Amino acid sequence: MKTNSDRLIMLSVVGEITNPTMRGYRISHDGRPLVLPGVGGITYNLRVGDPAVGWAADHVEPGVSIRNLLKDREGLPPTNDGLNFLACVGNEATVLSGDAKGAKGVVTGKHGGIEHVLVDFSPEVLEVLQIGDKIGIKAFGTGLALLDHPQVRVMNLDPRILPRMPIVEKKGTLTVGVTHAVPAAIMGSGLGADTCYRGDYDVQLFDEKTVTAYGLSDLRLGDLVAILDTEHAYGRVYKTGAISIGIVVHSDCVVSGHGPGVTTLFTSASSGALRYTVDPKANLADFLGLRKKRPAKAVRNTRA
Repeated sequence: MKTNSDRLIMLSVVGEITNPTMRGYRISHDGRPLVLPGVGGITYNLRVGDPAVGWAADHVEPGVSIRNLLKDREGLPPTNDGLNFLACVGNEATVLSGDAKGAKGVVTGKHGGIEHVLVDFSPEVLEVLQIGDKIGIKAFGTGLALLDHPQVRVMNLDPRILPRMPIVEKKGTLTVGVTHAVPAAIMGSGLGADTCYRGDYDVQLFDEKTVTAYGLSDLRLGDLVAILDTEHAYGRVYKTGAISIGIVVHSDCVVSGHGPGVTTLFTSASSGALRYTVDPKANLADFLGLRKKRPAKAVRNTRA
């Protein structure tokens, strides 16, 4: 695949592992007051490849949630913006402090609203990480273009993982494997955003007929999904015949207008320029091998 990757800039961005946040009761879409775990922290038993639906949780983020917490200087853009705009799915992440210093992970998505970048680490590393540990990312991918597909815009994606993704090129057409297609009618939170180079777009799962018709009850974190009749070039808009393809980044939600979040990777308003095919293995954990047994790492817990 021809890209402009040799002209892209790689920059260092950094965040630290955040503490989980709590709001007390969340009022569900059907009027029930619930107290559930949500965003932030280190999630030990939920990673990409796991179900995105069915947990006793709300907006829970897989793996590690990071944010740049440096105090912003007056008159300058917020420090966390650089982390959120520049980090791309597939980027290498490295632990910079604490007992797991030197351990490697992979960026798996971005969560709007809370403005977190999400990083996957192996279970051995998760056990050693602590709240406040700094995570550095070699941000690479912003500005990526597919030279043979000018009508397809790509964003939030490290070009080095393109060869491992379920993608087929034909003259004038890019076909991406996805696990599910999602109708624009059930898209919720994230609509109206003026950019898709950060954040996510929620799939509402409150209409049982639509969930059944499109088989959405088995969505997994890390799934590639096609959102039909939407264009994400300059924000999220409804447009008949357009298509946007992204990655599921956080779990289902109980609150009205919310659901599993999708970070955009590809979008096109041109009929036929971007297509999809259903592939049950179109998941980040599958095509990057993130859940395979890895050799033991030299990570030691030095805490007393």
